[in-house]
Formats: sequence, structure tokens, C-alpha cells
Amino acid sequence: MTTDTAVSMRQVNKWFGTFHVLKDIDLDVRHGERVVVCGPSGSGKSTLVRCINQLETHEKGSIEISGHSIIPGRRGRKAANLIRTEVGMVFQQFNLFPHLTVIQNLTLGPMKALGLTQSEADARAMDYLERVHIPEQAEKKPAQLSGGQQQRVAIARALCMEPRIMLFDEPTSALDPEMIAEVLDVMIELAEEGTTMIVVTHEMGFARKAADTMVFMDEGRIVEQDKPDTFFSSPKTPRCRQFLQQILQH
Repeated sequence: MTTDTAVSMRQVNKWFGTFHVLKDIDLDVRHGERVVVCGPSGSGKSTLVRCINQLETHEKGSIEISGHSIIPGRRGRKAANLIRTEVGMVFQQFNLFPHLTVIQNLTLGPMKALGLTQSEADARAMDYLERVHIPEQAEKKPAQLSGGQQQRVAIARALCMEPRIMLFDEPTSALDPEMIAEVLDVMIELAEEGTTMIVVTHEMGFARKAADTMVFMDEGRIVEQDKPDTFFSSPKTPRCRQFLQQILQH
């Protein structure tokens, strides 16, 4: 494996009870690469990204993050620290602490996990709130913000840990349609800055604009993987063609 590999998955398998949710997943993501994972509901997309940051543990196969192996079923301190510092995650729901202000939500992780002082954490938090274009919301509580603003806070919170890899699990699915664009615009800016991103989404306009690689999953497998131009213009499998026809009609 080369040193520029951010994530490497080899023959990764995951079960929920008897349900085989991930089947022999092979995937390489380079540092600076933007990968969009799409597919029908229940195809294993969210489980794939949750296995990368070990919110779910895989039972079989190997996952390496920046060259460090994550052992199946073992959540050791070394692996946990690696994931905490290397990998940021943005979820469908914003998962902000409702009793804390925006800036308090952003400074908690860097102070506790990275040892930053209050002033260092505050400065970093304001930098990232500037980056997602809502510095004026720093002293508000999450309930005072729109859904799009809350998701931008969630992105800034993940960035405050300065991870090398950002995972997004359908980050716009809980938003009203008019709020989706403001979150996607921030994600496009991150992509243009060279942030390593693995994004689970149905937003194909974002995929065309920001992705280096498209991954299509169905029934727990990676069925197709290609550059966006080829993926959208000439999908190789009937299942992928059918999916794209359905989703691009909406």
C-alpha cells in the first residue's frame, strides 16, 4: 500500500445477526480524493462508512486508515485514538449538544481529545465557523438555527478536530429542500480545497461537481466503480443503469 492511501478496505464483511450487510468490500481511497457512494436504501452504504470510523465493527477482512490496521472486533485505545484524530464524521442528524452554544459544541472535542486551551479552541472554532460561513451564529444554541445552519455547524465541529479524512452519511437527507444547497455548497468548497472525502448521498448534482470517483452499491456489494463522467454517461451494469434512471428523473 502506498503512503498516500487514506483508506484501504480488503474483503470486508459485516453481519447484523444473520443479515449479511457488507459482502467482500474492496475499496481504496487516496488522500485528497473525493469518493461518492450511492445506491438504493439498504445497500450497505451507511454501514460502509460507519465501519471506517468503527461506529460499527467489521467481522471479517481488513481496514487500514493511513497505513494503520483496524483489527476486526477489537476497539483498542490505539485504534480509537487513530480514528479520533484521522477521521471526521458528519451524520444525517446533526447530533449537536442542545444545551451548549455553537462555539461550545465546536471547542469540546479539541479541548478534551487534543488538549487545546480554551483560547486555542475558540480561535480554531471561529476559523471553521468562518469557513462554513456562519461565524455570527457562534453564541446561539442549536435550536435557534435552521436545519441547514445546524448541519454546517456539524461540519465545522468535525473540521475542528482537523481530521485527514471526512466521512459524510447522507448529510442533506434530514434537510428541507431549500436548505440542501447551502450545505452542498460548503461541501463543494471542501472538495475544491483537496479534503479527503467519502460521501454517502443521493445528490447526483453534487457528485458530478465534486467527486473524483463514484461507487455504486447494491445488496451489500460494490457493483460498479468509475470516474463520474463514465459512471453517469455509460454505466456498465443493468442495475446501475436502472438506479441512475430512477434517481435522475427526480
